Amino acid sequence: MTITFFLANQIPGDPVSIMLGPTPAQEQVEMIRAKYGLDRPLHERYFSYMAGVFTGDLGYSLYYDRPVLETIVRVLPVTLLLMLSSFAFAIATAVPLGVLSAKRRNEPTDHLSRIVSLVGVSTPSFWIGLVLIIVFGFHLDVFPARGLVLPWADPIDVRGASTRLGVLLTSIHHLILPMVALGTLQMAQITRIERSSMVDSLQGEYVKLARAYGVPESTIVRKHAFQVAQLPVITIIGLGLSTALGGAVLTETVFEIQGMGRLIITGINNQDYELIMGTTFMFGLAYVVGVIITDIAYAYIDPRVTYGDK
Repeated sequence: MTITFFLANQIPGDPVSIMLGPTPAQEQVEMIRAKYGLDRPLHERYFSYMAGVFTGDLGYSLYYDRPVLETIVRVLPVTLLLMLSSFAFAIATAVPLGVLSAKRRNEPTDHLSRIVSLVGVSTPSFWIGLVLIIVFGFHLDVFPARGLVLPWADPIDVRGASTRLGVLLTSIHHLILPMVALGTLQMAQITRIERSSMVDSLQGEYVKLARAYGVPESTIVRKHAFQVAQLPVITIIGLGLSTALGGAVLTETVFEIQGMGRLIITGINNQDYELIMGTTFMFGLAYVVGVIITDIAYAYIDPRVTYGDK
């Protein structure tokens, strides 16, 4: 937050001039600068802001003219919905693909899986989003190319939906393209790690012993190899939060979704310092929480991992 504060304040230009236009009255400029504390020295503003953060005050947005925390709370569910759905898509496709690739190592299925993973890792999410919009939103016209409907929205506010089920179906319909665009990179990364872990696990001594006792291959994969192979996968899922957060900024911009990504872009474009700081703080907090949950999950997946003496 310290680095972000001083970097944001080095952006050329003046937020008051952006707010009031190119030729504002001097009295109005001075009044706005005094209202938001922009007339104070930089170090005073820094210590004042950090003191507010420790009491839960993330400052006041110049652009939206309301508290930053209130602004973030309004759009945070949108980004969380997009991120969670993209990870659900990534895990649901990557884990079976990685397991199948490991079982059929060096076969055509394995080669195809590795090619798909390579393309997914190498392709930016915003480019995938643009291609999906052109193909499925413009030419085929089967999915919406912009916006997002929240599944908990009131049916009155959703066009073409008269019931709660209709709202849910409309939300899924709007969510598919941005979900795939954001989740493709995570899917490719998880597939590669899943395949590598399963290959190592299937070559373990305990697997060879199970095969010697005549245990069916499906049981070996499901009960003996799969669970042990999931620790590296959980690690990459937790660390993938940083990639997903960065991708969410671009994905929301491409699909014109009003979430945290659009919020931070708006803050940068308008030099809304405290909005930039607030969104950066929330992104950092989400990443740290994700890493903590990942560490805790280790002990539930692998009994060999323990925390503490008990």
